[in-house]
Amino acid sequence: MATLKAVRHPARRAHGFTLIEIMIGVSIVAVLAAIGATRYDEYIRRVRIAEAIMDIRGMQNEIKTWEAANGEVPDTLAQAFIDPGEDPWGRPYVYLKIVLPPGPGVTIGQARKDRFLVPINSSFDLYSAGEDGKTSTSLMPKDSHDDVIRAADGSFIGLAERY
Repeated sequence: MATLKAVRHPARRAHGFTLIEIMIGVSIVAVLAAIGATRYDEYIRRVRIAEAIMDIRGMQNEIKTWEAANGEVPDTLAQAFIDPGEDPWGRPYVYLKIVLPPGPGVTIGQARKDRFLVPINSSFDLYSAGEDGKTSTSLMPKDSHDDVIRAADGSFIGLAERY
């Protein structure tokens, strides 16, 4: 009696992946990585903004304490023994004492202004120049939109574009 032997069909495909299947898999991984990278960048941006807001709020509280003890805001942060350090983007925070002429300090003309060119604070400005490091006196130009500012005499602390 003859035994049946399995005959391998020559058209049958070998086990493994074709070049097209590998390319599709790599493409899917690349798209997912790109989506993940942009979301991660946005997350880091929000964390840095939140850190700057907390820093400014803390310095504002220290300035207010110094003002309560001395009757006026300090001329500089160093005068109030405040070490601002650097903002989350590696640049120094900006502090400007606002005084009416005459006297030392920043005059109303040099203070930060809103879109109506009205000063956003009455006693001092405190802000970070933001991610791009560019800023201007007015909040209208794009250079100021990413600044993290103190406005409305401390009632608002956040991105200039939201004020």
